[in-house]
Amino acid sequence: MVTITKSPQPAEPSTHGQTPPPNYAQAPPPDYDPPLPPTYFQPPPPPPPTVIVVQAPPPVEIRATVPAWSTGLYDCFDDVPNCIITSLVPCVTFGQIAEIVDKGSAPCEACAASYAVIALLTGLPCLKSCVYRSKLRREYNLPAEPCNDCMVHCCCELCALCQEYRELQNRGFNMYLGWQGNAETHNQGVTTMAPSVNGGMNR
Repeated sequence: MVTITKSPQPAEPSTHGQTPPPNYAQAPPPDYDPPLPPTYFQPPPPPPPTVIVVQAPPPVEIRATVPAWSTGLYDCFDDVPNCIITSLVPCVTFGQIAEIVDKGSAPCEACAASYAVIALLTGLPCLKSCVYRSKLRREYNLPAEPCNDCMVHCCCELCALCQEYRELQNRGFNMYLGWQGNAETHNQGVTTMAPSVNGGMNR
Protein backbone atom coordinates (compact mmCIF):
# COMPACT_ATOMS: atom_id res chain seq x y z
CA MET A 1 0.00 0.00 0.00
CA VAL A 2 1.41 3.31 -1.13
CA THR A 3 1.26 6.17 1.16
CA ILE A 4 1.21 9.66 -0.44
CA THR A 5 2.67 12.26 1.72
CA LYS A 6 1.89 15.91 0.91
CA SER A 7 4.76 18.20 1.09
CA PRO A 8 4.17 21.04 3.42
CA GLN A 9 3.06 24.29 1.66
CA PRO A 10 5.07 27.38 2.38
CA ALA A 11 3.46 29.50 4.90
CA GLU A 12 1.95 32.64 3.63
CA PRO A 13 3.38 35.72 5.07
CA SER A 14 1.44 37.04 7.89
CA THR A 15 -0.23 40.33 7.28
CA HIS A 16 -1.09 40.71 10.86
CA GLY A 17 -4.56 41.77 9.96
CA GLN A 18 -3.45 44.39 7.43
CA THR A 19 -4.88 44.62 3.97
CA PRO A 20 -2.26 43.71 1.45
CA PRO A 21 -1.32 46.56 -0.91
CA PRO A 22 -3.15 46.50 -4.14
CA ASN A 23 -1.29 45.15 -7.07
CA TYR A 24 -0.97 48.06 -9.53
CA ALA A 25 -0.10 47.11 -13.01
CA GLN A 26 2.65 49.30 -14.34
CA ALA A 27 1.53 51.24 -17.40
CA PRO A 28 3.75 50.90 -20.43
CA PRO A 29 5.92 53.93 -21.15
CA PRO A 30 4.20 56.38 -23.51
CA ASP A 31 5.19 56.36 -27.11
CA TYR A 32 6.96 59.60 -28.14
CA ASP A 33 9.27 60.59 -30.89
CA PRO A 34 12.80 61.36 -29.97
CA PRO A 35 13.48 65.10 -29.86
CA LEU A 36 14.59 66.59 -33.14
CA PRO A 37 17.91 68.34 -33.24
CA PRO A 38 17.57 72.11 -33.23
CA THR A 39 17.44 73.65 -36.67
CA TYR A 40 19.18 76.91 -37.38
CA PHE A 41 17.99 79.20 -40.20
CA GLN A 42 20.83 80.07 -42.47
CA PRO A 43 20.04 82.78 -45.05
CA PRO A 44 20.99 81.99 -48.63
CA PRO A 45 24.34 83.35 -49.73
CA PRO A 46 24.17 86.75 -51.40
CA PRO A 47 24.29 86.70 -55.19
CA PRO A 48 27.67 87.35 -56.70
CA PRO A 49 28.27 90.99 -57.57
CA THR A 50 27.39 91.95 -61.08
CA VAL A 51 30.51 92.61 -63.07
CA ILE A 52 30.01 94.95 -66.01
CA VAL A 53 32.76 94.56 -68.52
CA VAL A 54 33.25 97.75 -70.49
CA GLN A 55 35.30 97.20 -73.56
CA ALA A 56 37.36 100.13 -74.63
CA PRO A 57 36.82 101.15 -78.23
CA PRO A 58 39.56 100.09 -80.57
CA PRO A 59 42.26 102.70 -80.92
CA VAL A 60 41.79 104.94 -83.87
CA GLU A 61 44.88 105.18 -85.93
CA ILE A 62 45.43 108.72 -86.97
CA ARG A 63 47.78 109.18 -89.79
CA ALA A 64 49.12 112.60 -90.36
CA THR A 65 48.73 113.64 -93.95
CA VAL A 66 52.03 114.80 -95.30
CA PRO A 67 51.71 117.25 -98.21
CA ALA A 68 53.17 115.92 -101.41
CA TRP A 69 54.50 117.46 -104.56
CA SER A 70 51.75 118.00 -107.11
CA THR A 71 53.90 116.45 -109.84
CA GLY A 72 56.82 114.07 -109.88
CA LEU A 73 60.44 114.97 -110.46
CA TYR A 74 60.46 113.41 -113.91
CA ASP A 75 57.06 114.69 -115.08
CA CYS A 76 58.75 117.33 -117.21
CA PHE A 77 56.47 116.78 -120.19
CA ASP A 78 53.42 117.79 -118.14
CA ASP A 79 54.36 121.33 -119.23
CA VAL A 80 56.11 121.04 -122.59
CA PRO A 81 56.75 124.81 -123.15
CA ASN A 82 58.43 125.11 -119.77
CA CYS A 83 60.40 121.94 -120.43
CA ILE A 84 61.80 123.42 -123.65
CA ILE A 85 62.63 126.81 -122.08
CA THR A 86 64.35 125.16 -119.10
CA SER A 87 66.40 122.94 -121.39
CA LEU A 88 67.64 125.93 -123.44
CA VAL A 89 67.89 128.74 -120.86
CA PRO A 90 67.50 127.32 -117.34
CA CYS A 91 68.37 130.70 -115.85
CA VAL A 92 64.97 132.04 -117.01
CA THR A 93 63.04 129.31 -115.20
CA PHE A 94 65.17 129.80 -112.10
CA GLY A 95 64.55 133.56 -112.16
CA GLN A 96 60.79 133.02 -112.29
CA ILE A 97 60.93 130.57 -109.39
CA ALA A 98 63.24 132.70 -107.24
CA GLU A 99 61.16 135.88 -107.61
CA ILE A 100 58.00 134.18 -106.30
CA VAL A 101 59.76 132.17 -103.59
CA ASP A 102 61.41 135.37 -102.32
CA LYS A 103 58.02 137.14 -102.52
CA GLY A 104 59.29 139.77 -104.92
CA SER A 105 62.32 140.88 -102.92
CA ALA A 106 64.46 140.35 -106.03
CA PRO A 107 63.20 140.65 -109.62
CA CYS A 108 63.28 137.74 -112.02
CA GLU A 109 66.00 139.35 -114.15
CA ALA A 110 68.43 139.75 -111.24
CA CYS A 111 67.89 136.18 -110.07
CA ALA A 112 68.35 134.83 -113.59
CA ALA A 113 71.56 136.84 -114.06
CA SER A 114 73.09 135.58 -110.80
CA TYR A 115 72.24 132.00 -111.80
CA ALA A 116 73.90 132.46 -115.19
CA VAL A 117 77.05 133.96 -113.67
CA ILE A 118 77.44 131.07 -111.22
CA ALA A 119 76.87 128.57 -114.03
CA LEU A 120 79.54 130.22 -116.21
CA LEU A 121 82.13 130.62 -113.46
CA THR A 122 81.75 127.33 -111.60
CA GLY A 123 79.61 125.12 -113.79
CA LEU A 124 77.57 124.34 -110.67
CA PRO A 125 74.43 126.46 -110.73
CA CYS A 126 72.89 123.87 -108.43
CA LEU A 127 74.76 125.55 -105.56
CA LYS A 128 72.26 128.40 -105.80
CA SER A 129 69.14 126.62 -107.06
CA CYS A 130 69.12 123.98 -104.30
CA VAL A 131 68.75 126.78 -101.73
CA TYR A 132 65.50 127.88 -103.36
CA ARG A 133 64.19 124.34 -103.47
CA SER A 134 64.65 124.22 -99.69
CA LYS A 135 62.81 127.53 -99.31
CA LEU A 136 59.96 126.25 -101.47
CA ARG A 137 59.66 123.06 -99.45
CA ARG A 138 59.58 124.94 -96.14
CA GLU A 139 56.93 127.31 -97.47
CA TYR A 140 54.56 124.49 -98.40
CA ASN A 141 55.81 121.76 -96.04
CA LEU A 142 56.84 119.50 -98.91
CA PRO A 143 58.91 116.35 -98.39
CA ALA A 144 62.55 116.12 -99.41
CA GLU A 145 62.22 113.49 -102.09
CA PRO A 146 63.59 111.50 -103.73
CA CYS A 147 66.60 112.70 -101.71
CA ASN A 148 67.92 115.90 -100.16
CA ASP A 149 67.70 119.14 -102.09
CA CYS A 150 71.38 119.45 -102.92
CA MET A 151 71.56 115.95 -104.42
CA VAL A 152 68.38 116.49 -106.43
CA HIS A 153 69.78 119.63 -108.06
CA CYS A 154 73.27 118.25 -108.54
CA CYS A 155 72.00 115.12 -110.30
CA CYS A 156 68.82 116.42 -111.97
CA GLU A 157 69.15 120.19 -112.19
CA LEU A 158 66.80 120.75 -115.12
CA CYS A 159 64.17 118.27 -113.89
CA ALA A 160 64.22 119.89 -110.44
CA LEU A 161 63.68 123.36 -111.92
CA CYS A 162 60.76 122.10 -114.00
CA GLN A 163 59.17 120.43 -110.97
CA GLU A 164 59.46 123.57 -108.84
CA TYR A 165 58.05 125.69 -111.67
CA ARG A 166 55.04 123.36 -112.01
CA GLU A 167 54.52 123.29 -108.25
CA LEU A 168 54.15 127.06 -108.04
CA GLN A 169 51.99 127.11 -111.14
CA ASN A 170 49.69 124.41 -109.73
CA ARG A 171 49.33 126.45 -106.55
CA GLY A 172 47.79 129.31 -108.49
CA PHE A 173 50.74 131.44 -109.56
CA ASN A 174 51.00 132.79 -113.09
CA MET A 175 54.72 132.38 -113.61
CA TYR A 176 54.84 134.98 -116.39
CA LEU A 177 53.44 137.76 -114.19
CA GLY A 178 55.97 137.54 -111.39
CA TRP A 179 55.25 138.26 -107.76
CA GLN A 180 53.93 141.78 -108.22
CA GLY A 181 51.67 140.81 -111.11
CA ASN A 182 50.17 137.93 -109.14
CA ALA A 183 49.57 140.21 -106.15
CA GLU A 184 47.75 142.76 -108.32
CA THR A 185 45.64 140.06 -109.94
CA HIS A 186 44.67 138.75 -106.53
CA ASN A 187 43.77 142.22 -105.26
CA GLN A 188 41.57 142.89 -108.27
CA GLY A 189 39.42 139.94 -107.29
CA VAL A 190 38.61 141.52 -103.92
CA THR A 191 35.83 144.10 -104.14
CA THR A 192 35.79 146.64 -101.35
CA MET A 193 32.48 148.39 -100.74
CA ALA A 194 32.46 151.68 -98.87
CA PRO A 195 29.94 151.78 -96.02
CA SER A 196 26.86 153.86 -96.75
CA VAL A 197 26.57 157.09 -94.77
CA ASN A 198 23.12 158.08 -93.63
CA GLY A 199 22.15 161.66 -94.45
CA GLY A 200 20.90 164.22 -91.97
CA MET A 201 17.54 163.97 -90.33
CA ASN A 202 14.77 164.75 -92.76
CA ARG A 203 12.18 167.15 -91.55
